[in-house]
Amino acid sequence: MSKPNSTSATSATPAPLNSLLLRKLMPLLVIVYVISFLDRTNIALAKHSMSIDLGISAAAYGLGAGLFFLTYALFEIPSNLVMHKVGARFWITRIMVTWGALSVAMAFVTGETSFYVMRLLLGAAEAGLFPGVMLYLTYWFGREERARATGYFLLGVCVANIVGGPLGGALLELDGRLGFHGWQWLFVIEGLPAILLAFVVWKMLPDRPTSAPWLARDEALALERRLAAEHAAQGSAHGSHGLRSVIADRQVWLAILVYFCHQLTIYTVIFFLPGIIGKSGHFSPLMIGLLSATPWVAAAIGAATLPRLASSSSRSRRMLIGGLVVMASGMLIAAWSTPVIGLLGVCMSASMFFVVQSIIFTFPSSRLSGSALAGGLGLVNSCGLLGGFVGPTVMGIIEQTTGRAMNGLVCLAVALLIAAACSARLRHGNEQRADDKRRVMSNA
Repeated sequence: MSKPNSTSATSATPAPLNSLLLRKLMPLLVIVYVISFLDRTNIALAKHSMSIDLGISAAAYGLGAGLFFLTYALFEIPSNLVMHKVGARFWITRIMVTWGALSVAMAFVTGETSFYVMRLLLGAAEAGLFPGVMLYLTYWFGREERARATGYFLLGVCVANIVGGPLGGALLELDGRLGFHGWQWLFVIEGLPAILLAFVVWKMLPDRPTSAPWLARDEALALERRLAAEHAAQGSAHGSHGLRSVIADRQVWLAILVYFCHQLTIYTVIFFLPGIIGKSGHFSPLMIGLLSATPWVAAAIGAATLPRLASSSSRSRRMLIGGLVVMASGMLIAAWSTPVIGLLGVCMSASMFFVVQSIIFTFPSSRLSGSALAGGLGLVNSCGLLGGFVGPTVMGIIEQTTGRAMNGLVCLAVALLIAAACSARLRHGNEQRADDKRRVMSNA
């Protein structure tokens, strides 16, 4: 029997246990991510009124939206390494308290400079949440189950954008109450839940299976042994125990390139779709919020139903390539059609947002172990998230210079097609071992 098959058998988690883990862990993690995304993206709805009240231009808004990702990327790897040392419960609680406080403080920006500073601080505070959860899931789920768990976690983005549009629109209509602008109410009311939920995370989130009160001791120990065997096999196969080996792994950089193009698209849609909708007709803030939420319904359906089909390496790669092509097609439809058809094109693209994202992270995580796994996931997310800086910044410049934000969608489509071509060369760890074995045998 080959080593990959034995490893797979060793790390297989019984279906009832896997269902229990999903039921106990994912609801809280999804709620955390919902609040996280509300607080990092609510400036999309605040854009119009902030530009009037503070004189922030489209280019300055795009830069400020993107600056979040510079400090987020800078602190990703250190944050993930700290979490690997101190545990998820403490570190995620710390992240939530600091980002919640800074989200509330966004209500008191006075111009472009303070806007830039607060976005930089918010990025530093929230750094490590997403790769930290990706690392945390490796403590509970084997490779076969991880794409499904990641897909459920990414539902938080969908829920945030479905709820965030109408909620943000309603909060903007509080304009003038108690002397606050509507955008100030938006930041305060959406920032406070992060601080409150941090105490729930501290009380309820177990660091690992053996610290979960709802798992029998023998069951928890058996799960940790299975996953330790899987991680050890991955590390021994690729020598990926330290950050130096991660940086030298071409597959990791290929995953980063694909993720970068993916994030370009997601954050451009998040930060600019409300403005595009607002310019296409005379809509109230609440109606703009409702229309902005429609693509995220499609994204939620995709995230909830499709990642579970990525049950093998070859199927994961085909789904990844197909998803990126669908995203590119949706962007082209949005760029070259009427507003109604364009919104349908964005919905088409959004249906694959988190199918693609949940699959991307299975490739580097199948090759790494130990501190390399923590640092490697941080590296992929931090470099990939630079797309969150580049996308809104370039989109703001395009909108200001051409007067038409839709022109930037064509550039996004090209980037996604490049990512699809690169995805054909991605390999899971077990595939890489099989390829290496065949290459040795053919040269013998």
